Amino acid sequence: MMLPLLIASVFLNGVNIDGLRGQSFEKCKTVRIDDKGDVHLDCSGYQVEAPVGVPAAPAAQAAPAAITKHYWLVTEQTEAGAAQYDLDVFINSKWIRKLKAGEEQIVLEITKYLAPGPNKILFAATKHVEAGRKSTAASAYLKVIVGEGESGGNNVLIDNPLVECKRTAAETENVNEEFTIQGR
Repeated sequence: MMLPLLIASVFLNGVNIDGLRGQSFEKCKTVRIDDKGDVHLDCSGYQVEAPVGVPAAPAAQAAPAAITKHYWLVTEQTEAGAAQYDLDVFINSKWIRKLKAGEEQIVLEITKYLAPGPNKILFAATKHVEAGRKSTAASAYLKVIVGEGESGGNNVLIDNPLVECKRTAAETENVNEEFTIQGR
């Protein structure tokens, strides 16, 4: 009896990388093997483009043709700058801006950086204690919220918070956090 030959594919962040050789990927968030035996690697910090003739992985769900919601990034700080963290914001592997410790509140519409379907948001937090620590209290923090919302006048109302990233003065390490949100 002859068994059928099963050929599995490997995908890195949704892109087929079957022909790739001699590479290693550090800090993969998840590794998943689907029903067909395909291996899916979710590794922040890596961006791959599909070579000509190799189809990208099919989307898990059909994405809308255009984004109809509005997406906002809003910061909140206690004890201005006491957490001593700067955060670099990346959306879909593209650097958007640096959020600095002690900076006034930032309210930024990020809709134009998003695509329909899954989008990766990475916050790269860097602790700055070169001049000594201002505080060690967990109550001193820098928080970033990303969500769907609307603006009216000088106000923004986030009615569907999707991501919250918080760094406190009690922490001392540099931290990268990646989130996936659905653009719709």
